[in-house]
This record gives sequence, C-alpha cells and structure tokens, in this order.
Amino acid sequence: MDGVLVNNMGVHFEAFAEMGRRYNISAEPGKDFSHLNGRGNEDIITALFPEWLVKEKGVDGLAAEKEAVYREIYAPKIRPTDGLVDFLARLKEEGFVCAVGSSGPKDNVEFVLERCGISDYFDVRISGDMVTRCKPDPEIFLTAASKLGLAPEECVVFEDAVAGVAAARAAGMKVVAIASTHTAEELAAKTSPDLIVNDFAELLAISH
Repeated sequence: MDGVLVNNMGVHFEAFAEMGRRYNISAEPGKDFSHLNGRGNEDIITALFPEWLVKEKGVDGLAAEKEAVYREIYAPKIRPTDGLVDFLARLKEEGFVCAVGSSGPKDNVEFVLERCGISDYFDVRISGDMVTRCKPDPEIFLTAASKLGLAPEECVVFEDAVAGVAAARAAGMKVVAIASTHTAEELAAKTSPDLIVNDFAELLAISH
C-alpha cells in the first residue's frame, strides 16, 4: 500500500519527526531508513525510538500515536499514485481479483482506500495486525492469496520496498517494482523483480 497505492513515505517521515518533537528525542528516519521500508511497526519503532521510551509507552502505544499523527498530516493532501485508479478499473473490467497487503495497521489501510475512493476495487484487505510476521517474511502475501482463493503462482505483487519485493519472491509470486520510494536503479541493484516501472500510468502504457 505505502509507496504503491499512495506515494506517502515522506508523510511517514514527517510523522516520525513530529513524534520526536513531542518526546524531545531524535526520531527522524534519515537516509538510512530504506532498510526499514515495508516492515512492521515493531521493527521500525524499536529501531528509531530510544529503549527508555519504548519501555515507558510500549511499541503498540507509540505505533498507534505515530499512525494517528500520520493520518492527521496526510488527510488534507492524500491522493492515489499516477495511473492507479485507471489501472484498478481495467483490472476489475477484465475480471481480476485484487488484495491489498500492508505491514501497516488496519486503520491506515481503511484510511487510504476510503480517502482515495478505491475501496470497491479490493476484494481482500490484509494489514500488519492480521499476521504474526511482517515483510520480508511472505506471510502477508500468502494470507492475501489464500483469502482470494488463489495459488501463489497465480498472483502478481506490486511493491516499492526492498523488503516487499523479497517477501513477494519468498511467496513464490511474480512482482512488479514501483520506483517511488527507491529509484529504478536502486531497485535493480537491490532486488530481483520481474518488471520495474515508475508508476501505474507507465504500466498502462506498456500494456497497451
């Protein structure tokens, strides 16, 4: 979802920076955040926040607060990525079933789908609080495939994160990398997708 349905990684950075200001700590991801993209909040919170704060507030408490800040910041400016709505409409027209699989919490998934007006395009929604292991583990994608009634080899995953591409590969699925969070060159160097595109508008143009 993040970086694929919406180009929102910068907003997550803003939310972490706001959390840092609230607790008078340095919680900005910086340039070394890329290895955490696509991972669950437990991995991210414990990597970015000091141990004393994690013990005091708890991972779940800090994660819930940060995600509420993220949604507040993003609500006025959220929009789907270029070409996404047309791509989803074409998939629906041609009889494909779709799932969203995110390491983020359910509230974030519903927030993005509803605010972007794309809820009706998704038959299944899997969030990080519905699984025990987040990306790069393949559990999210395997769960989505199971709920769609499909075998992994029948599925194509769209991912922007290195951990997400690794999870798709581990699930035995085809994967299209979207160069939003990383450049196409970085994705080619760090991952092994079947295809790399800049956005869904480019993918539509290729498919025509």
